[in-house]
Amino acid sequence: MQHYLTQDGYLKLKSELEHLKTFGRKEVSERIATAKELGDLKENAEYAEAKDDQGLMEAKISELEEVIKNAVIVDEEKKRGNTQTVSIGSVVSVSCNGNTCEYMIVGSEEADPSHAKISYESPLGRAFLNRRIGDRVAVTAPKGEYTYVILEIK
Repeated sequence: MQHYLTQDGYLKLKSELEHLKTFGRKEVSERIATAKELGDLKENAEYAEAKDDQGLMEAKISELEEVIKNAVIVDEEKKRGNTQTVSIGSVVSVSCNGNTCEYMIVGSEEADPSHAKISYESPLGRAFLNRRIGDRVAVTAPKGEYTYVILEIK
């Protein structure tokens, strides 16, 4: 499965992976060693918690490795040159109910709605893909249907 990432998102994931592989593994290993010194492992809550954390961290490392291995880096400069249609990497200015908003269309690993980065897989992201300036886009949300007008594509 391909994972679409901006260059910045790719570098952040690589940095997180490197941090987990070096510092994260070392920290958990030290916690396990310290917990083992406390005695009986069957009734040792610190040991059980450290082992659980180790399992979660190793799962996260595997997930990050898979994403990075299958990453497709979106050429943001090239995408910005294409201001005709919305695609992954586009910054879209839209109007809805008299309000103007700007969204960046990104892959799911980079999505952060609180910073106006929406996944191309989300209902809103899917609705914007391949649209042009002036297009009206209807999106159904839990509170009803909203109509967006695409004002600008960067």
